[in-house]
Amino acid sequence: MAQVQTSIQSKTQILLVVDERSEDLQALLDDNDWQLSFVDSGEAALQFLLEETVGLVLLDVQLPYMDGFEVVQRLRGSPRGRTVPIVLVSTAAQSQDTLLRGHVGSTVDFVVKPCAPSILRHKIRRLLERERHRTELLQLTQQLDQAQAFNASVLNNAAEGILVVGEDGRINFANPAMAQMLQTRISDLEGREWLSCISSPSIECDWHLSEFYRHWRRNETYRLHEASLRTESGGSVPVALSCSPLPHAQPGMVLIALDLSAVRSLHAQLQSQAVTDALTGLLNRHGFHQALGGALARTERSGQRLAVLYLDLDGFKRINDSLGHAAGDLLLREVGEQLKYSLRPYDCLARSGGDEFAVLLETLGHPEDAAKVAEKLIELISVRHRLDGIDVTLSVSIGIACFPECGQTVEGLMRAADMAMYEAKRAGRQQYRFFSPEMNGRARSRLMLEESLRNAIEHDDFVLVYQPQVYLDSGRLRGFEGLLRWQHKAAGTVAPGVFIPLLEETRLINHLGGWIFRAGAEQCQRISAQFGASPVLSLNVSPVQFSMPQLVEELRWVLKEHQLNPAQLEIEVTESALMQDLQTTQEQLRQLRALGVKIAIDDFGTGYSSLAYLRHFELDTLKIDRLFIANMLDSPRDAAVVSTIIDLGRNLGLEVIAEGVETLAQRDWLVQHKCAIMQGFLVAPGLSAEQVQGFPEQLDWGALPYLNEKPAE
Repeated sequence: MAQVQTSIQSKTQILLVVDERSEDLQALLDDNDWQLSFVDSGEAALQFLLEETVGLVLLDVQLPYMDGFEVVQRLRGSPRGRTVPIVLVSTAAQSQDTLLRGHVGSTVDFVVKPCAPSILRHKIRRLLERERHRTELLQLTQQLDQAQAFNASVLNNAAEGILVVGEDGRINFANPAMAQMLQTRISDLEGREWLSCISSPSIECDWHLSEFYRHWRRNETYRLHEASLRTESGGSVPVALSCSPLPHAQPGMVLIALDLSAVRSLHAQLQSQAVTDALTGLLNRHGFHQALGGALARTERSGQRLAVLYLDLDGFKRINDSLGHAAGDLLLREVGEQLKYSLRPYDCLARSGGDEFAVLLETLGHPEDAAKVAEKLIELISVRHRLDGIDVTLSVSIGIACFPECGQTVEGLMRAADMAMYEAKRAGRQQYRFFSPEMNGRARSRLMLEESLRNAIEHDDFVLVYQPQVYLDSGRLRGFEGLLRWQHKAAGTVAPGVFIPLLEETRLINHLGGWIFRAGAEQCQRISAQFGASPVLSLNVSPVQFSMPQLVEELRWVLKEHQLNPAQLEIEVTESALMQDLQTTQEQLRQLRALGVKIAIDDFGTGYSSLAYLRHFELDTLKIDRLFIANMLDSPRDAAVVSTIIDLGRNLGLEVIAEGVETLAQRDWLVQHKCAIMQGFLVAPGLSAEQVQGFPEQLDWGALPYLNEKPAE
């Protein structure tokens, strides 16, 4: 049976000895350079090679059952033994046959028994070294193949175009990206002159005078950040070029081209977004300013005129709030399309923000031409628009500023057109106004007044005065109306008609609303203690305040903090505030009624739908506007209106208060027509908190203490 013997020594390589008399060779081969293993047959040698990695086989030719030559043949037929170095051991009689049959290839050698130890070791070391060199060469070849495959993959899949240009200026290599960039094939690029592929910068000189060649001779990298290459179809592609010398063994240069088409496209897209309104596709404010600046430069050279129209949609906020922002956006896009198709192709249109648009009209003959365009746009927009199955009506206010009368700069013209637009809104909307110098003065005054209002709010310069309300039949005190007053430190008393509209327009009234409620509640506590009964305190709520969702909660907190009966507080709301949004108004009034406060309609009779909302809203009080009271004795029409309101209120179970009563004749007429309550200078102007303490609970009509005091309300 075949046996395997292995040396105990730990060596780096295994040297397999195949011989029946292994002891003859062990003394010769024992060395520290390898590890010896012994088998006594060819079958054992083949089995050993299947299980172990062997560095060299020392094989006796004369073996039982399978001679050395058959072992060699079988070893060379298996993957693990194909390259293993073999030394055949033969006797002198076998040497000739060994040379003829066994010495085939550089990895097979032979020795003759008996052999000198030095010769045997030399042969073994030579074969082992040759095998080591072969293995290293094989590894290097594999690494080279892998590197070539990797480089080819990188070159073929690189997004940048890559060329190799020889020292003669012709293309030796091109990757697929470069061929695709130039819309041609790789084979068509190879051998072509590199300079013929460049579209810009234009290179007219010979190759040896070009910057590419000069940099290559100086062994320097040449870069072009702005260049373009000529495509096969005759077009061009923008690129950034980088050209670097190859090693000296490869005379030439490698050139990398970065396609900038996507970058240029993105840059153009960003530039477009910077001047374009995303919602409508029109110019935005920045884009319009650029267009206006260019138009001004052209107009100054030509001496022609131009005009800027600034448009603001009337009623858009109401539509946006009631139908939602999606419907509002749809309406803005529709208006933008209408405006675009109604203007001349070379007129400039922009959405400057929100519900505002701007129009630039060039080559105007007269300012009247701008007015005609404004009239056309007002007529175009002031029609019914259908949104989500609902018909809505818009109007537009337009301000016009002409060059050079209204301004010579972009900022000056835009500011003038904006001022003129606000004048159109103040004049009643759905109309246009030209800018005038007076508007600039009013705008400056308004700005100064607004700043003064902010300072007054910060320094608590506002006060409440209280005008009594009394019953006409008995003179008994009903309560007081709290009126907001402003005593300016420099300008003196500022009329409420001046600062209250500005408070509402700038929404600064929201900063005062809470203070008005608290100050009024404190005064209500004092007059309740003074007069014993439950006098009513009326406080005005602006349309801005009335639309705020926290109004009811704020009133609830004030009533609780001051321990007031809710019925003592009366909220006065104008008709315009009620008609902003019927659904919201109904819900707000329902919550106020649930809170227990009274609700009065201020300036009743001046609205366009007074009778209509009386059917929808639960109210407590109607206050007849002072203009009707002032003219009712001289105007039968005004007298009829007042009489009708009194009868209407009585039939609906509402209290009716006549405002602005100043004479006994007006008072007697109201008594005759059964009006219940009055307030006005006949009884008293607005009183300070200290003056309220001296006001009587029961008024003697024959001796009116405040009759001669008539400060402006």
